[in-house]
Amino acid sequence: MIENTTKNNIGMAFNCPEHRKCGGCQLQNMNYQQQLKWKEVLVERLLIKYCRIKPIIGMENPQHYRNKVQAAFGMDTRKKIVSGVYQSSSHKIVPIDNCMIEDEKADEIIVTIRNMLPKFKLLPYDERRGTGFLRHVLIKRGFTTNEIMVVLVTPTPIFPSKNNFVGELRKKHPEITTILQSVNPYETSLVLGDRENVLFGRGFIEDELCGCTFRISAKSFYQINPVQTEKLYSKAIELADLKPTDRVIDAYCGIGTIGLIASKHCKEVFGVELNANAVRDAISNCKRNEITNARFFKGDAGNFMTDMAEEGETADVVIMDPPRAGSDEKFMSAIITLSPPKVVYISCSPETLARDLTYMTQNGYKVREIQPVDMFPYTHHVETVVLMTKA
Repeated sequence: MIENTTKNNIGMAFNCPEHRKCGGCQLQNMNYQQQLKWKEVLVERLLIKYCRIKPIIGMENPQHYRNKVQAAFGMDTRKKIVSGVYQSSSHKIVPIDNCMIEDEKADEIIVTIRNMLPKFKLLPYDERRGTGFLRHVLIKRGFTTNEIMVVLVTPTPIFPSKNNFVGELRKKHPEITTILQSVNPYETSLVLGDRENVLFGRGFIEDELCGCTFRISAKSFYQINPVQTEKLYSKAIELADLKPTDRVIDAYCGIGTIGLIASKHCKEVFGVELNANAVRDAISNCKRNEITNARFFKGDAGNFMTDMAEEGETADVVIMDPPRAGSDEKFMSAIITLSPPKVVYISCSPETLARDLTYMTQNGYKVREIQPVDMFPYTHHVETVVLMTKA
């Protein structure tokens, strides 16, 4: 059985002419019901040995859900400016004007910027020659607030006709609430550089999720599908079954999303994150929401939990949301040392989740519930929320 799925034709398969080069929508040949079934079977194959799998939670409208869109800029063989995504395993740009899973307004703004470049005598950056101006454009949109951030990534801070360019872009798209320039002079796979100039607005946007308001900066991580994120985090909080006396650790806390949501249901939250920009945003989000029972720290969450255990401190629940590579034995060993009664694991990779659950179940924990959630329709990715308790 598949829950919360589309009830009309928007879930049908579609045929993007660039899908073989782009590689982004691996399941576009399936209709949405088939995609959900495929993901359910994947999760069951990997995780059924731990406990029964709950029906996957799908979307009502599985298209145009990405609230973060980035495009590379370059020249084609006819010396025409193009924008789009890099072809799989290459730096060749696949031209894309609109995408069925990207925010429509973001795609529209990217096309506008591309069309503006010749008027201002600006060229895309050429990696081989080290010449040109614009490398990438990154756009983030607040799903609830409709605030829009535009980030122009350039190899140098020099921006010819900067004020006129920003003025015209704002005139064409008055819905834009902030514009930034990110300076990235390095030949790297990273899109954003270390230096950032605010050209218009506050330099960040805000969005609302599960009753909290979050500040989103250019570099901070924020789930790209807010509709499904509400369902994902609500399920995580439900599984945690928090009590007013509970102490919660939000590991890999990012900008504090899950921790601040959890803070409404427990005594106190400790959020730990290595990314300094994310911790700064988490602290700002804490103040913005007038939450007084959550604190955020820059550091390694495993070391944080080990130190807590050595100092005789305890935690009732650990919520962990690691990157796609999953966790590591050092971190999970720290959980074993701290020994919280409950662990809620939010995973974006069933394969690494299966590996990590093996370690946890061999070291005193039992899997109680597994809930898959479809965060990325038309792709092969699937999120899973798992509740573990001390055996």
